[in-house]
Amino acid sequence: MKFCPKCGSNNLNYLPWLGEIYECRDCGYRGALVVEDGEMAEALKDAVAGRGERQQNDK
Repeated sequence: MKFCPKCGSNNLNYLPWLGEIYECRDCGYRGALVVEDGEMAEALKDAVAGRGERQQNDK
């Protein structure tokens, strides 16, 4: 399974007419780099969630 390197989501759309390009339907990331390690994807999701909490606490 492939995961978004920006948010860890597996909600990816493959865009074959652009080459090896994937687009994340959750965060909008578009690129050739994807994560294929489920543990790393979970760590990315945790990091993204933590970043959102920190930004809200800074306000």
